[in-house]
Amino acid sequence: MNTQYHSYTDEQLFSLLQDGDEAAFTEIYQRYWKLLFAVAANKTGVLADAEEIVQEIFADLWKRRTVISIRHSLKAFLAGAVKFQVYVYFDKQHRQRICRQEAVPDTAQVEPAYDYKALEEQVHQVTAQLPERCRLVYELSRNAGLTHKEIARTLDISEKTVENQITKALKHLHAALRSLLSLVGIL
Repeated sequence: MNTQYHSYTDEQLFSLLQDGDEAAFTEIYQRYWKLLFAVAANKTGVLADAEEIVQEIFADLWKRRTVISIRHSLKAFLAGAVKFQVYVYFDKQHRQRICRQEAVPDTAQVEPAYDYKALEEQVHQVTAQLPERCRLVYELSRNAGLTHKEIARTLDISEKTVENQITKALKHLHAALRSLLSLVGIL
């Protein structure tokens, strides 16, 4: 590896990364993996999961290198990415707990639980169709329970943008659910 990369600034490395420079990616990885791993391990308490979170962050950084825009600093961007992945991790853990609890439903509630599951699946499908930033803001708000201010900080956007994206997502969900409910004769 070219040792001059050690002396490059984050901005220089990121610019090279965007051009597909693997050595720049390796330098970014070596510069930040310990920090990201420490944060993820501290938050999750599970080393294997923390390692997976960090690997996912760097894999995503490489895949989306040409479309990522960093406003402040690479370090702040990666810190936001680790926070988001930890929220996703806890959301997944929460969903798995719920699934385990619902695995043995009360026989009197089997049908309503199925209807709820079907509705939940519809909401998930409609949410997945949202534009990426809109979906991400919506999921951080509704699934991870973040405030508008926390979302704005995590994604490095304004609180007004967060509000606009949530409004857009809710309008889309409302229209899709209204359409679905009228198809099944509820509305």
